[in-house]
Amino acid sequence: NDLSMVVGRGGLLKPLTSGIYEVNEAMKRDLVNSPVGEHACNLGGLIADDIAQSVGVKAYIADPVIVDEMEDVARFSGHPAFPRMSVFHALNQKMIARQHAATVGKKYEELNLIGIHLGGGISVAAHKKGRVVDVNNALNGDGPFTPERSGALPSGPLMNACFSGKYTKKEIDLMLKGQGGFVAYLGTNDAMEVENQVKAGNKEWELVYRAMAYQVAKEVGGLAASAFSMDVDAIFLTGGMAYDKNFCKIIESHVGKIAPVCVYPGEDEMMALTLNGLMVLNGEVEAKIYE
Repeated sequence: NDLSMVVGRGGLLKPLTSGIYEVNEAMKRDLVNSPVGEHACNLGGLIADDIAQSVGVKAYIADPVIVDEMEDVARFSGHPAFPRMSVFHALNQKMIARQHAATVGKKYEELNLIGIHLGGGISVAAHKKGRVVDVNNALNGDGPFTPERSGALPSGPLMNACFSGKYTKKEIDLMLKGQGGFVAYLGTNDAMEVENQVKAGNKEWELVYRAMAYQVAKEVGGLAASAFSMDVDAIFLTGGMAYDKNFCKIIESHVGKIAPVCVYPGEDEMMALTLNGLMVLNGEVEAKIYE
């Protein structure tokens, strides 16, 4: 098909509302400099632009990981030097939220949903009437631990480790993302391997596995109370680990009394990008400008 765009995604500097953005020079500058943090998704807009230029068309990104619709009250951490930031699986979370709304005959903007993306990173997001008003920073030190990230750590011991002289800045950074979570406890970031060990009766691995589900559920409970005052229409689980039925059941056992739990395993982000691109092509939405 002779599409007049290439769609990518990436991590950018400036807070963005949900939607589709044309890749421009300001965006490429921020993607190259990686001011928010380094991640493979930073390459999305750059690769899309490179391909688009080679065929003489425009490039776009859709719902990048720094979509920021947080309410002001959710930005407080406890100290103004460390504001909470919105970094999450926006593309897949938004797509699944809309998909769920369609299955129940509602519009996304009519529902209060808590979305849980279960992958190498885990994001738990409060979707209030079409806006993600609160979410953990799924990349860098917030929320539940994951297959390879530590999530929120006790700040005092973390500070002591930073100044102990035992670790370099790079080693501390790897503790937070890359060598945390399952990697730190079990020596692997392969969630399927952990699932198989649990099925085989490995009690040590099962305890870590349950601890991660426990932390996910704790994040859900906090959002249900704070963002929604317990008025939640549904909780949805998505991402690669959502294929693990036992893990999903453990989470449901903790949060099922809050709202119905629906599972949409996997992530079809390429399809999400395609659908966003087609909306621009068909004139259904107008692309936004990154400044």
